[in-house]
Amino acid sequence: MKKTRRANRKPKRKASAKPKKSATRAQPHPAISFGTDGWRGILARDFTIENATLVARAIARYLVEFEDIRRGVFVAYDTRFAAGRFARHVSEVLTSVGLDVRLAAEPTPTPALSFAVRSNSAAAGVMLTASHNPPPWLGIKLKAAFGGSASPRAVQQVERFLAAPNRLPRVQPDPRRIEVVDLKPAYLAHLSKLVDLDRIAAARLNGAPLRFAVDPMHGAGAGYLREIFSAHGIDAVEIRGTRDPLFGGTQPEPLDANLDPLREAVRAHNCVAGFATDGDADRLAAIDAEGNFVDPHKIFALLFRHLVERRGLTGGVARTFSVSKMIDRMAERYALPLHETRIGFKYIADLMLEHDLLLGGEESGGIGIRTHLPERDGIFNSLLLAEIIATESKPLADCVADLQKEFGPLHYRRVDLHLDPQQKQRALAHFANNGPRRIGDRTVVGKEDLDGNKFYLLNAGWVLVRASGTEPVVRIYAEAPTPELAEQVVATVADIVRSV
Repeated sequence: MKKTRRANRKPKRKASAKPKKSATRAQPHPAISFGTDGWRGILARDFTIENATLVARAIARYLVEFEDIRRGVFVAYDTRFAAGRFARHVSEVLTSVGLDVRLAAEPTPTPALSFAVRSNSAAAGVMLTASHNPPPWLGIKLKAAFGGSASPRAVQQVERFLAAPNRLPRVQPDPRRIEVVDLKPAYLAHLSKLVDLDRIAAARLNGAPLRFAVDPMHGAGAGYLREIFSAHGIDAVEIRGTRDPLFGGTQPEPLDANLDPLREAVRAHNCVAGFATDGDADRLAAIDAEGNFVDPHKIFALLFRHLVERRGLTGGVARTFSVSKMIDRMAERYALPLHETRIGFKYIADLMLEHDLLLGGEESGGIGIRTHLPERDGIFNSLLLAEIIATESKPLADCVADLQKEFGPLHYRRVDLHLDPQQKQRALAHFANNGPRRIGDRTVVGKEDLDGNKFYLLNAGWVLVRASGTEPVVRIYAEAPTPELAEQVVATVADIVRSV
């Protein structure tokens, strides 16, 4: 296995791009910054009509200078408050530079937008979503022509244009250039070709057909899994499928603590598994038949094994800095190249365009697979998990147990700490400049700083401390041979963060 590491290398500029004068990078707009996945802000405070207009104008200028605008763009939105109205406004801004816009007719998952962009050879896609953030948030993601996250270089260009608003195009909308379209049918038809739905429908566990629970968490994925399962005679129960900008009072992130309704549905309806997608349905987590949470690391590993061992596919694998070391062990076993990147799927997408990668994934549940898109897709990956259960003729819990037995026990934990800005900076500086020599009763034997600060513990896995790229929090990630040790390490580091 050959392991490569990638931080923030700039991809080559397209040959068609217009030459630029060299200059020092301008300072970003004070109220707008792009994190690991687009720009996000709190509605009416940061995410205002004025700021959304600035971002749309900057994207418009980027498209004019670096893409063929004759190919048009797609715009979509999730179920958040005012997301549809902002999507219409952004569409109008984009028409002011001569772009034809196809605007989603209803809330749409981000991967459905990305598929529409690629399959229609559009110049780009713009998604109005704050993904897994709490209800008061909204954001804008930029999707590239290849059907995935815009490259770090493209994002830097948009930020450069934001820093010079007087040079942005004037807004003179042309509503005649906006066409309202339904992105759902073509996307579902495409997914149906990628998964063995007939096998899932025919499979039996203990003599009974497979039944699944699906939980879109009131997000844009509502109805998608249920519809594709139903069309192929597969029993599925959907919960939290209504549109609710408040997400039922729960942040639309498929973490263990947020999935009690799915856990209850799995048990109440005797389901073999439950699948949960986040607010814009590009990420997922799962619940097994016993109600146990199956974290994204295990899902990533299950998909990796299935694609290689059952489907016979080859190619490299990419993971972000915070993903389980189990992926490293598997890549070594399969003699496949492993690439490590900074946190953010845009780095994975970049690699998928440049290397023969089979799949790439991140800690938060976003996994992209070559047979589909260089893009995260919680809906597609849920279908693949169903295919795994049908193929193995085993409950999901047994599939996970087999994985742990084959590649070694690894257990993951994460905690998010909301801190005031000064305390946050003190904590980050402490771990960057000094860092502990011991964490609890474990000796620190190594440190890496590709994205945040990761400390390796003697016979006890690792722990990572970094600032979130999408929320005002400090995240602590840990992986250890036992769940108890992972919990202990996270708690110990959290105490250090709070005390500095």
